[in-house]
Amino acid sequence: MSRALEPSSPPAKRPLPATAQSTALASLLAELRVRKSRRGTVTMLGANFESALDALWMNRLRSFLTALGIFIGVAAVIGALTLTQGASAQVNGQIGSLGNTVMVAPGSANNGGISGGTGSLSTLTLQDSQSLSSLPHVAAVSPLIVASAQVVYGNQNWSTQIEGAATSLQIIQNWQLAKGTWFSTDDQANGTPVALLGDTVWHNLFDTSGNNPIGQSIRIRDETFRVVGVLAPQGGGFAQDDVVIIPVTTAQIRLKNTSNVDQILVQVDDANNVAQVAQAVSDTLQKNHHILDPNNDDFTVQTFTQILQRVGQFSQILTLLLVGIAAISLTVGGIGIMNIMLVSVTERTWEIGIRISIGARRRDILNQFMVEALVLCLVGGLLGLGLGLLIGLGITKLSQLPFIVTPSTLILPFAVSGGIALVFGIYPAVMAARLDPIVAIRTDE
Repeated sequence: MSRALEPSSPPAKRPLPATAQSTALASLLAELRVRKSRRGTVTMLGANFESALDALWMNRLRSFLTALGIFIGVAAVIGALTLTQGASAQVNGQIGSLGNTVMVAPGSANNGGISGGTGSLSTLTLQDSQSLSSLPHVAAVSPLIVASAQVVYGNQNWSTQIEGAATSLQIIQNWQLAKGTWFSTDDQANGTPVALLGDTVWHNLFDTSGNNPIGQSIRIRDETFRVVGVLAPQGGGFAQDDVVIIPVTTAQIRLKNTSNVDQILVQVDDANNVAQVAQAVSDTLQKNHHILDPNNDDFTVQTFTQILQRVGQFSQILTLLLVGIAAISLTVGGIGIMNIMLVSVTERTWEIGIRISIGARRRDILNQFMVEALVLCLVGGLLGLGLGLLIGLGITKLSQLPFIVTPSTLILPFAVSGGIALVFGIYPAVMAARLDPIVAIRTDE
């Protein structure tokens, strides 16, 4: 027997998932906040900001991972800036302290059309140095002979730079003594084998033995020298303390067996007279070397102002290079922001449809997604600023460089983060604002 057909009941409505219910509630609360705040622009932005924070907090792990790209990129930029600024300040300070100095170097040898570069000729002599000391506005002159050699004391040895110089080098380069005395003019005239040790050389030769270096004998190549003084450290991480200074005549006789010198340093009495003295030096050396055509000069004259300008240009190039590399990381982080925002728009299509259907303006939707992108970028920029400053502080301290933070260093992360949010967040925000509410609500959660 067939059973009578019972009337079919209508299908039960499928309840919304818990996540959808929480999203709907968040949407309604967000829309209420925005509606209340439409009386003023500032309060409306505050409501959009609060709504954006709620949305980001619901997916906080994803939000953190998204901001991580900006975080790393900004940290790299700040670290690079502090490093290059510290190095530039150190170099500028060292060169600036010699700003009143004119440097004379031998000219360039030319063999078969091939230039040997500055210093490849041996044309400067002690007589040239003596003739420059009588020029107007010249405060001090020192010839230099430079060589590299192994310095030995007992069973300790150290490879360093040897500088043969006049007693006036102490004034020109502002050397201070930690122990002992500078060698005398008699030592310079007689070629006495005496030596002044830089701080680095002193520590590497005498620290292990604990002996007082003054009066001790050291060996440079096959020659024995008596230590008369130890130079006070100048620091800065550029190896200026890694040096041994001896009288220039001693260097000529015992190290190089030459009558020529490698450089001549001329200290000017005032910075305003540097250009005038540089021209007088050129005229004097042309006369000494019987040169009629300045194009045939067998020497080069440079001021430390010119060197400082070249160092500044190199520093700018290095800064741009490091920041350019870090900018690649920021670009990748920006693409990550756009990707996550597009995913967020797709996941929250139903929420957007509800908000528009109960009266939200498309501008409100646009503002909320733009604020979300901005918050992600600013949080990443703030964390990156902190990490970048810590990295810069650590590197500069290890390198014995000054730690310099400029206003532009502090402003840059926020400017960069805001720019990334604007560039990479605008498309997802516009896409969300243009959704059709009917189609959005029909989207299956």
